[in-house]
Amino acid sequence: MKQKLLVIGGPTAVGKTELSIKLAQKLNGEIISADSMQIYKYMDIGSAKVTIEEMDGIKHHLIDVIEPDTPFSVADFKEYGEAALNSIILNHKFPIISGGTGLYINSLTCNMTFTEAEKDDDYRKYLEYLAIEKGNEYIHEMLKDIDPISYKEIHANNRKRVIRALEVYKLTNKPFSSYNAGSDFYNSDYDVFYYVLTMDRQRLYERINKRVDIMMEKGLLEECIRLKEMGYTSDIQAMQGIGYKELLYHLEGNLSLSEAVDMIKQGSRNYAKRQLTWFRRDKRCIFLDKDVLSDDKIIEKVYNDIINN
Repeated sequence: MKQKLLVIGGPTAVGKTELSIKLAQKLNGEIISADSMQIYKYMDIGSAKVTIEEMDGIKHHLIDVIEPDTPFSVADFKEYGEAALNSIILNHKFPIISGGTGLYINSLTCNMTFTEAEKDDDYRKYLEYLAIEKGNEYIHEMLKDIDPISYKEIHANNRKRVIRALEVYKLTNKPFSSYNAGSDFYNSDYDVFYYVLTMDRQRLYERINKRVDIMMEKGLLEECIRLKEMGYTSDIQAMQGIGYKELLYHLEGNLSLSEAVDMIKQGSRNYAKRQLTWFRRDKRCIFLDKDVLSDDKIIEKVYNDIINN
């Protein structure tokens, strides 16, 4: 029998953290964070990083693992994540993946191949130069004809992954997206129970807006200033994260603070929309509507599904 594995996905601000912790307590589990920002040290408020108090005794993996200027790819996440999964299982705990970065979740639950062995450093540097000179959108447009799937799936501001997709095509003459395709894509070493939390879009957007206000009250601007003083500037991928890049624009004199906050809210709402689009394409996802089901009912359903199947 395959090892059972629980995934709790969903858009930003939907309530994944609290619910996954309650499920971990009920299942004697540990949690792997599938969040593209929570892997970075020092970036706590803007990434809505779970606190020690919120963890409530549940061990979390892949939080605070690298410095903000350390290169980090999906292949790296897969390596870290597989080590965490092995550790959890060896300790006779139930593995739970919780987060909103769908590609990170897929790296641990799908039959994905990464072509990290082949690299072209000169081409990477050339693309970095192009992005700096002409903007992220310029190199993103280069994907449009050669790899339309990656063009749609990779956001223009994810410069590192756009560059990787262009590099893979140059090296192999195959689109980056083709390495994640095939009839056996969803074959997994695990028995995956995959749930996605949803709610009314307007209510979700209100929660997102409120959370941004709370982040500002907790000191997001001060966190951004500290990161800038530590030498982490806008040319670092981590500082292109929502909440950080907008406040850097403000600190550089390009936006008022209120304009930056409005941009964070808008960027977060757009990100939530993209996340939901990603999850809807995954045939494994079971959607749980928080407008219809209370957290207790969701926990009861997920627990019973896992125990009885």
